[in-house]
Amino acid sequence: MAGFTPERRNAGRDAHFAGAERRGRYDAASDAIGTGVGATAGGVAGGAIAGSAAGPVGTAIGAVVGAVVGGLAGKGIAEMIDPTAEEAYWRENYETQPYYERGYSYDDYHPAYRTGWEGRARYEGRRFDEVERELAADYERNRGSSRLDWDRNRHAARAAWDRFDVTDDFERSQ
Repeated sequence: MAGFTPERRNAGRDAHFAGAERRGRYDAASDAIGTGVGATAGGVAGGAIAGSAAGPVGTAIGAVVGAVVGGLAGKGIAEMIDPTAEEAYWRENYETQPYYERGYSYDDYHPAYRTGWEGRARYEGRRFDEVERELAADYERNRGSSRLDWDRNRHAARAAWDRFDVTDDFERSQ
């Protein structure tokens, strides 16, 4: 992306959608989502490890311990993502995106945006390309009545994922 320009920074958007302000917002919904994502991932990993060492009882204990530990990690990641702000941002800006296809509504793109921002928390520390297969499966679960399949909507998921990257010197300084 190009460096900071006033047009890019403002582009008719509200200030609370920009850079550090967006990443620093926090609410109970994002806390619950992140905790759930972390708990699920931690529980599965913990259960698998314990289960291989101690059988079915170990699997159950490992899942509980893993869920608690994973939930705490997920809560930290989720604090960076405000689903309400993300939805408002994309609802306002989806038609200006280069992948936008005329005739499709926000409801067609929303499942991909959701997949992107939730995936960013779920697969923290990994690149989009590394988890694209998992994201495609997540999209199918989120898709609902969207008329766009993954191949036509993956760019929207990527945009929501990339929105959390610092893209210019101005944002790095914030």
